Amino acid sequence: MAADRFYVTTTIPYVNARPHLGFALELVQADVLARHRRQRGDEVRFLTGSDDNSLKNVLAAEAEGLPTRDLVDRNAAAFQALRRPLALSSDDFIRTSRDPRHPPGVRRLWRACAAAGDLYRRHYQGLYCVGCEQFYTRAELRDGRCVEHGTPPQLVTEQNWFFRLSRYQDQLHHLITSGTLRIEPAVRRNEVLSFVAAGLRDFSVSRSHARARGWGIPVPDDPDQVVYVWWDALANYVTALGYADGGADYHRWWVENPRRAHVVGKGVLRFHAVYWPAMLLSAGEPLPTDILVHDYLTVGGNKISKSTGTTVDPVGLVAAYGTDPVRWWLLREVPRVGDADFTVGRLVARTNRDLADGLGNLVNRVVSMVHRYRDGRPPDGAAPATPGAHRLSEACRRAPAGVAAALDGFDFRAATAAVWTIVEEANRYVETARPWHLARAERDGDVRAAADLEVALDVLVRACRTLAEQIRPFLPDTAARIAARCTPVAGRLSTPEPLFPRAATPTA
Repeated sequence: MAADRFYVTTTIPYVNARPHLGFALELVQADVLARHRRQRGDEVRFLTGSDDNSLKNVLAAEAEGLPTRDLVDRNAAAFQALRRPLALSSDDFIRTSRDPRHPPGVRRLWRACAAAGDLYRRHYQGLYCVGCEQFYTRAELRDGRCVEHGTPPQLVTEQNWFFRLSRYQDQLHHLITSGTLRIEPAVRRNEVLSFVAAGLRDFSVSRSHARARGWGIPVPDDPDQVVYVWWDALANYVTALGYADGGADYHRWWVENPRRAHVVGKGVLRFHAVYWPAMLLSAGEPLPTDILVHDYLTVGGNKISKSTGTTVDPVGLVAAYGTDPVRWWLLREVPRVGDADFTVGRLVARTNRDLADGLGNLVNRVVSMVHRYRDGRPPDGAAPATPGAHRLSEACRRAPAGVAAALDGFDFRAATAAVWTIVEEANRYVETARPWHLARAERDGDVRAAADLEVALDVLVRACRTLAEQIRPFLPDTAARIAARCTPVAGRLSTPEPLFPRAATPTA
């Protein structure tokens, strides 16, 4: 059977400041999807990158007294460096100001839409939020301020190029309601449908060269204008595949690929589920198949954001607590719908409860019992003979389908819960089977107890191996360590040692 293909992308963040934990959430979610698909045998391409061509970046550089190029290069490097501390399996990283694949692809997309009659130039006056890089109507503001950033927008008057978004209202509505363009979760799909039903207005897709400070990609055949950063940024999903010349990667991963998934935050949903598909329709190119939307991380109820200064450094968290504890909190605590408030105390509590006391304790107990009762040599092939053993074996059997169904629905809490049934059932089985009691009876010559101990140890070791396999997309390092502890070398398991130390909450 031929392997399926899966192309998954994150958004590309502005690099006006260093990365924060909110974007780490998106990276880790996309990484889990990529790892899970690879584990199933699919061919996967996982893209992330940085949005270098934003006015926000220019203004941040001015504030620091730096050339824009210097600030962009410095901060983009920090985003690219997240790969190691977050244990990402990304295949590609695109930088929109540096990557030679990008500008010619943006120009090709622009010219294709122009050829379709969907670009025109006109005078415009509007309220522009630099934080969002977006024009708003007064009705979309709250008390005259951007809902996303809490700042008043600027009144901008200039000549811009516009895209005929209004032309694609009916097509977009049909694509979304039919599921051809799948948006998960449903609450976000309904949000997009409401936006479309309210009427789509043409939107500005260029900025004056002067207002952009000369930073960005010039509009083809109009050097007085710079391509709007969102048009520029959205194109990365195809420019990274060689869209500029329509090469083999573009056909393989976009045109001929049945699954093209974007992982995005709810704040940029409109761009990905409305503007981007309309641009592709205009250009005569295939659309993404899936828009997978996460909500925000907050601190004290406030959105984690570079712009507002409410931020948490993911690299610092990993240095203090480890990669897998940070990944696990992001995957286990963040709901499918609704924001999640982060505190170090919650990270520590989840690490200790799940990883140290739950998972780590289970694996250490199982390996220790095999050493204590069987000199480190695990039984092999004993058939489950008790109801508890059957329940644990059944939990192991059901976990893969549970994980797959949850991830297909973009529900990481449900996916981790499906894995966690193995941990819960195994710990429950240890307490009901009481291998230490069976070992004492075995020493007293009880043949039935000896057989039951063989079954118990065999089922528990197999459960730990299944656990390692099923938890691998979520916690790759932990999975490798569990597998190493529970796989015999020369017939024996390695010496038992704690899998996770208990974490401590900082006192200061």
